[in-house]
This record gives sequence, structure tokens and C-alpha cells, in this order.
Amino acid sequence: MKLATKLIHAGMEPDPSTGAIMTPIYQTSTYVQTAPGQHKGYEYARSQNPTRKALEDALAVIENGKFGLSFSSGVAATDAVIKLLSPGDEVIAAADMYGGTYRLFSKIFEKYGIKFHYVDMSNADNIKPYVNSNTKLIWTETPTNPLMNITDIEALSVIAKQANALLCVDNTFASPYLQNPLDFGADIVMHSATKYLGGHSDVIHGCLMLNDQALRDQLYFIQKSCGAVPGPQDCFLILRGIKTLHVRMQRHSENGRKVAEFLRNHPKVERVYWCGFEDHPNYDIAKKQMRDFGGMMSFTLKNDSVETAVKLMSSTKLFALAESLGGVESLINHPASMTHASIPREERIKNGLSDSLMRLSVGIEDADDLIEDLNNAIG
Repeated sequence: MKLATKLIHAGMEPDPSTGAIMTPIYQTSTYVQTAPGQHKGYEYARSQNPTRKALEDALAVIENGKFGLSFSSGVAATDAVIKLLSPGDEVIAAADMYGGTYRLFSKIFEKYGIKFHYVDMSNADNIKPYVNSNTKLIWTETPTNPLMNITDIEALSVIAKQANALLCVDNTFASPYLQNPLDFGADIVMHSATKYLGGHSDVIHGCLMLNDQALRDQLYFIQKSCGAVPGPQDCFLILRGIKTLHVRMQRHSENGRKVAEFLRNHPKVERVYWCGFEDHPNYDIAKKQMRDFGGMMSFTLKNDSVETAVKLMSSTKLFALAESLGGVESLINHPASMTHASIPREERIKNGLSDSLMRLSVGIEDADDLIEDLNNAIG
């Protein structure tokens, strides 16, 4: 089955009682049992819900996996993965990644005795000096947030398997339409489904996709025991979003290319971070792993000051100044004070994230209007 067809039909069956083509929103907290322990597969909504079950089945299919698990947010999904670990375990994590992930690792889990090494993963060999008998997890993003660095998933998978460690890939920026990390050897794929999977900036959700039954059972136990589960309305919205993922991602990618090329050719723009440029350091890897290059990018101006960047971000009309990404509308963001503010400034600067860097989530509006908006704001 081709991907576009899969996205529309994955996990979807007409409701057996009514024939409804869309999965109903099962707004219930509990289920009647015919006798103690005898039920129809559902006993309490924190453990199971039919709307969530339909979504989890769909999530598995669209990432070419066997199992999917839904959570109340992307951070909750990440939290569940780290809860697989024990005090004394070590994690090798991408130096350039979402600030909320860094905050979770450094402010929450470090105090429980888990050690994190933050490494530039644009070259997979960079992580080898950090691998030891305590290494239990490699955590990466590709493309990274916000510098659009590319990591070779297959190369990381080889290192992880040699170390008997898990490899988890945050696939939020690419979405399952552009990239499927399980196909390249990842053990777990994480998404902030709030972004491209939902696609309409109206729901918070996270998910994990994987192939291993035992690992799925461990993560399900954490999901059920810790309770960071989404409500049925949230699951319904993600199911709806998945149905149009392919057409949205096609437009995000088309617009992204046009906007990236416009910015690169603008005389006042210093640098554009977008993985679709042929001179991107890991373009060949991106081309191998991805079907296209998406609508996420960052840039800086030649007049490289925070004041100039703030003025630009406050002047756009179509690009809304807001956190998040992946919706149909275009957004502009200041990572240093918004999505990555939890990372200490010295760490941000060391990893190449300047105070004046601006990040774009290019939406599905007319590309010419978006370019005109940016051109007017740049001045």
C-alpha cells in the first residue's frame, strides 16, 4: 500500500455498531463488566480507550512499526522512554535538540542518578568516546531543532546495537511522511504529535512507535502506571490530522524550498539553516533518509543583533510570532527566548544557537504571500 493511501486508512475501521466511517469519540472513564474481570477488552480509560486504540494502531502503521503508544504530550512520551532507565545508566543525547527535552533530562532526571552526555551527532563517530558499559540509550533528533543538523540514523543504530543500547529518534520535524527511522534501525520513534501529525495547532499529544513486543510492554506499563495519557477528543483530532498529512507535507515542503531559497538569496540574510540545500554538510544523508526536506528552517541576518531580529519577528503579518510548529499556518519563533530558553546561554552558543537566530515553520499558505511578508519584515 502506498503511503498516501496508508495515511488515510491506517487503523481505521467503520464503527461496528453504526457504520460510522470516523472512529467515535469514546468519552467514558470506565466500562461495564459482565462479571469481575470479564469485559470486552476495556476496563478503565487510563489503561484503554477505543479511540486511543484506533490511533495507536494507525501510528504504528504510518511509521512502519508494529506498536504505537499515545501520550498526553511529546514531553510525556519522552518521559516514558527515560523511565525505562535506572540510576547509574547513561544517555548520549544530541547537543542540538528541543529545549524542553534538554530541560527534562537536565532538571528532572539527572537528580535521579541518570547521566547525560550532549554530543554533536552530525558525525556519528563523535559519540563513540562516550559509549561505555553504562550506556543504555542514544537519543537523537534529525533534522535537529533548530539548526537543522542531520544525523545518520543507520550509523547510530550500528553503534547502539554494538553497545546493547536503545536508539530513540525524535522524528517530529520530518514526520512519518518524510522519514521512517524504524526502517533505518531505530528502536523507538518519538513524535510531538502536537506538530505535523495533528497539523492544525489545536491539540497537545505525543506518541511512540516501535517493533519490539517486550519493549512495548514495558512502555505500556509506564503509560498505564504513570497516567500521562491523552483524552479521546485529543486522539480523535490526531486521527483526523493523519488523514491529510501527505497533502500538507507536500505543500510544507514545496513552500519550504521556495522560502529557503528566497532567504538565501536575500542581501540582508547571513545564513539559512535548511537541510535541503545541496551544500548542507549532511545533504547526502538527508537525501538517503528523507523523501523531501520539509518546511522547517532557521536563519540569521547580516546585521546580527538581537534587536534587529526582534524587530523583524514583530513585523511579520502572516508569520505569527509563537512557539510550536507544524500547523497549517506559518510561524516565526525566537529559540533563545522561547523554545530553547531552558538551555543555558553558554550551552546554546557553544552549539551554534545564537541569540539572534530565528526559526520558521513554513505553513501551507501561498508561497508568494509568505515571501512578500518576510521581505517586508526584513526591510
